[in-house]
Amino acid sequence: MNPAGRAKSAKTTRTGQAGCHASPEASGAYDVLRIENQLCFPLYACAKEVVRRYRKPLDALGLTYTQYIVMMVLWQYGGMTEGELGKKVHLDSGTLAPLLKRLEKQGLIHRERPEHNERKLFLTLTKKGEALKKKAVHVPGAMAGCIELPQKDLLQLKKLLDKALLAMEG
Repeated sequence: MNPAGRAKSAKTTRTGQAGCHASPEASGAYDVLRIENQLCFPLYACAKEVVRRYRKPLDALGLTYTQYIVMMVLWQYGGMTEGELGKKVHLDSGTLAPLLKRLEKQGLIHRERPEHNERKLFLTLTKKGEALKKKAVHVPGAMAGCIELPQKDLLQLKKLLDKALLAMEG
């Protein structure tokens, strides 16, 4: 019953207005656009914050975070083509090419086009690049605790992110 003593219509909206043409705001249709309802936002914000926290230990190596992940792949797998590297680090050639040029300018990698296939760019570590691996060993320890969660939660987060990434790779 409303204050006038009449029964409310069955079509009353969340705001108490009668009618079937409620505004999207009143019906909650825009709730899907609320930042706190987004999965992508906390992923983005956490990734951005983690990369920011890497800055200090990586500055000592003269590397950005993206250069660091490229170097980790080259330390782990050795020489490979730019395309193979791009797949491993999820970067396209347009992003990877200038990064590789900077690493070469720093003397950390060597880029070479084989005579038999000049469309491919083969990447190898230089002695200086290989030596940097010894200095980089401290970085994971320096980053321990950068996400303040219990170890079991961190392991579960890693497992879920790996699963999501694998699913997106199709």
